[in-house]
Amino acid sequence: MKRTLVALRNSKASSFLERHQKYAQVAFFTGGFIFDSFTLGRIDRLYDLVALCLHMSSLTVTLYLYNLADDGRWKNTFLSKVEGYFPLAIQFFFGGLSSAYVIYFSRSVSLSKTAAFFIILLALLFANEFLKKRIANKYLQFGLYSFVSFTFFAFMIPVFIKQMNTLIFLFSGLISLGVTLLLVITIYNSSPSTRAEVRKTRLIMLVASIYALINLFYFFNLIPPVPLALDIGLVAHDIKLEDGKYVVTYEKDDWYVFWRKHSTTFTRQSGEKVYVFSSIFAPTDIEKSIYHRWKLYSETTEEWVKMQDIGYEITGGRDGGFRGYTYKENVQDGDWRVEVITVEELVLGVIEFQVTSKQESDPSKMISLKF
Repeated sequence: MKRTLVALRNSKASSFLERHQKYAQVAFFTGGFIFDSFTLGRIDRLYDLVALCLHMSSLTVTLYLYNLADDGRWKNTFLSKVEGYFPLAIQFFFGGLSSAYVIYFSRSVSLSKTAAFFIILLALLFANEFLKKRIANKYLQFGLYSFVSFTFFAFMIPVFIKQMNTLIFLFSGLISLGVTLLLVITIYNSSPSTRAEVRKTRLIMLVASIYALINLFYFFNLIPPVPLALDIGLVAHDIKLEDGKYVVTYEKDDWYVFWRKHSTTFTRQSGEKVYVFSSIFAPTDIEKSIYHRWKLYSETTEEWVKMQDIGYEITGGRDGGFRGYTYKENVQDGDWRVEVITVEELVLGVIEFQVTSKQESDPSKMISLKF
């Protein structure tokens, strides 16, 4: 891609970028992240939908233009004056898309089941810093494109058709695979320089491997069932419904535990119920069955033992998430976890707590909040 880099010398702005080339692509990538951090809110909001669709379509078009630039395809056209900026644009759109996915995935209150995929997203987010030296690597370009494309359609299709299940996820993946392969084959057939640099079979195998890997993550519950997300999850002593809001009474944590407000220790008195409250973000008009799977850790077998599944329905659209709760009586002391799952047993999050029995609880640690 030497020709496109040479074009950076053709204007004052380009000369400035060339002098600061060490930082330019990182700045554009970071700009995409900061822009999305301040502007994105809900995946089903019109602005978010338009912004992500523009990012994805612009990335697709820019990759096509960039990969044909070395063939002189844009010579004597208006694109010849801007083709030197294509790498920066690619950085910006990759940054915008990957940061959006980090923002949406980080909504989940629990990453214990989905940490591996979240780490991949973070790695994608920060690895772009090294693309300033490797942006011309076509395998890297299409590998990253395949990943962000799959995630894009996995978010978008459930929002548009207002349904989500395993079949929809598979359908989203197939659309992503088709779009990516279409772009790869189109560029390969249109660009002699691309045919000289890469092997089509290897490119297709790379795209197919990423497609298979994401599906593997999904079926092993290593990624959450997007676009659902667990916003709030906590163990409580009492829950009441007042004027359309849930009043949740729970134990607050020690002052130095700044990353959460609720305690993960439940001080239980004789005969007291144990409540688990959850608030789930779901896009508008998506309806879904949700279950709380109660599990107790067995010291004997050193395994988590399933005690009960308790379910309820959710309907998306509420900014604060769809709220619901379950409870159990006669809960024994020990380590508990409640997995918030879909009917397909895909994990939205895990709420962990320890139950200990005492004659009296500490009133000063009790707090009630409305959700």
